Amino acid sequence: MSTATPRAPARSSHPGARTATAHRAASFVLDASILAALLAASSAPTPLYPHYQDVWDLSALTVTVVFSAYSLTLLLALLTTGALSDHLGRRPVLAGAMLLEAASMVLLASADGAGALITARILQGAATGVATSAAGAALLDLQDPLRPGRSALTNSIVPVAGMAVGVLASTLLVHFAPAPTVTVYVLLAALFATQAIAVTFTAETARPHAGALRSLRPHLTVPPSARSALPTVGTAVVAVWALGGFYSSLGPALVRLVAPGASQAAGGMVFFVLTAAATLTVWILRRTAPRVAAAGGSLAVIPSAALSLLGLHGAGLPAVYGGAALAGVAFGAVSQGALRMTLASLDGQHRAATLAAYYVLSYLSMSLPAIAAGAATQHYGLRTTAHAYAIAAALLTVAALTALAVSRGKAAHSAHNVLP
Repeated sequence: MSTATPRAPARSSHPGARTATAHRAASFVLDASILAALLAASSAPTPLYPHYQDVWDLSALTVTVVFSAYSLTLLLALLTTGALSDHLGRRPVLAGAMLLEAASMVLLASADGAGALITARILQGAATGVATSAAGAALLDLQDPLRPGRSALTNSIVPVAGMAVGVLASTLLVHFAPAPTVTVYVLLAALFATQAIAVTFTAETARPHAGALRSLRPHLTVPPSARSALPTVGTAVVAVWALGGFYSSLGPALVRLVAPGASQAAGGMVFFVLTAAATLTVWILRRTAPRVAAAGGSLAVIPSAALSLLGLHGAGLPAVYGGAALAGVAFGAVSQGALRMTLASLDGQHRAATLAAYYVLSYLSMSLPAIAAGAATQHYGLRTTAHAYAIAAALLTVAALTALAVSRGKAAHSAHNVLP
């Protein structure tokens, strides 16, 4: 009886097969770059919020409304168009969404007040919501059998890496560019227009089918294979995305409160620290069991909140940046663990819809607490609001760890019953 170890299928040396492989690789890189650019554009305004506040005399509540207008519109787009690319195909949905995204960048570049900012962010949220699930699903379509898990890892690491690049580039432009509120958006508009054109030259990876209009009715579709995973890690996802929303919208204001003499660049860098730490964490934990990664990330939330509060009690900016770094560790670990658990064993018919459901939970967790924090800041001040936010994040973490422990116990019990 042979005991030879099975080998992975070898790549064909046929010229046609090599060409097809090269085209798939190019499409994969393009879809990943689209996802990165979308998230870079979402974080680009963060370093500019203090500038907008100074020039247009905006309150903290207005800033969080500007921030959340994007997130809430993105949620609505995900609820209505999350499965659209499953019906129409990835190419037409992505091309149209990228053109809409480019238009939103032009509006941001020409904004002259809070109303114009909110309008532009609403348009950006709609375009990002349409494109995010389509690009993420396209990455899953292009999964390489010889590299299992690469698509799920890319869906985890590219968004946070994109946010890091966006906030860093915007911060540098604030410091060095002559027109920081224009330059960053013009560059992004050109990038999105180029990507829209490039998408039309790629091969379609989905199988278009009827029901596109019906799919536009607001709904969430989670297939049975993902229904147990998403609720299990849902509380942890809420905790880390809520932290991300706080640092993205009020992080610069927190830096100014702790160090009144700090530059605008210092305010923008706090969110860069978070997203850079998240990117590094996703990469380091890429081979860690997803449940273990989610639990470890949840554990990092409490010391993160504690460090941020220490910054308000005399520890200064090092504590604030340390808290942001730990928040990034939590964000990266939980996000990639949750995505890998949710996306396991999905078929092509449900990929975009399941990603949409995950992003609905994520952006809802990011936007609603941020709006509440902005309103609380108006009435109670940022210092009191930060304390309440930290306590809420800690309580969510305890709930998340409990849910993960219960789920692990159930899995162990099931395995024990099946073994005999």
